[in-house]
Amino acid sequence: MATMQTTKTHSGGRVKAYPAPKQLATRTDLTQDEVKAITEALNPLIADAFALYLKTKNFHWHLSGSHFRDYHLLFDEHADAIFGAIDILAERVRRVGGTTIRSISHISQLQTINDDNDEFVSPGNMVRRLMDDNAHLAKAQRAAHEVCEKNRDVATASELEIIIDQTERRTWFLFEVAQGLDNTD
Repeated sequence: MATMQTTKTHSGGRVKAYPAPKQLATRTDLTQDEVKAITEALNPLIADAFALYLKTKNFHWHLSGSHFRDYHLLFDEHADAIFGAIDILAERVRRVGGTTIRSISHISQLQTINDDNDEFVSPGNMVRRLMDDNAHLAKAQRAAHEVCEKNRDVATASELEIIIDQTERRTWFLFEVAQGLDNTD
């Protein structure tokens, strides 16, 4: 049995992601158990997408070296795609009757993508870290897709198929860039 997702609030209380308050409990033909499973599968993806978005922007802002322009543009393009997926997934959670991310602390409780606060990261290491994080995210997205299919949420499963493809595309691009890393550090 899955546990209820909660996060500490600023005042020390817990934020519930499920069940939704009456005013936010969107009507659906999905059962309460199905809505709970979908909510608990998607919210960590949303938290990871926020974490990966910020890491990608961090690297975009702190690039150096001979491939600055190419990586700067690539990382910005990737960040935009990641950010776009966040709203799609969060709105799916709301449409099925759950609630979603409310704060940075909520993200930190659910994320599995590590933050990156290093003072300096070489461009080659940036590429490797982002490639690994995108691959990790794709794996988690596939697991959430299975939960959505199992719980009759074909619309979210369909959205996840598109998002998985985008995540795999980013992983592929980063993999190809990594093939020539000897000239990037």
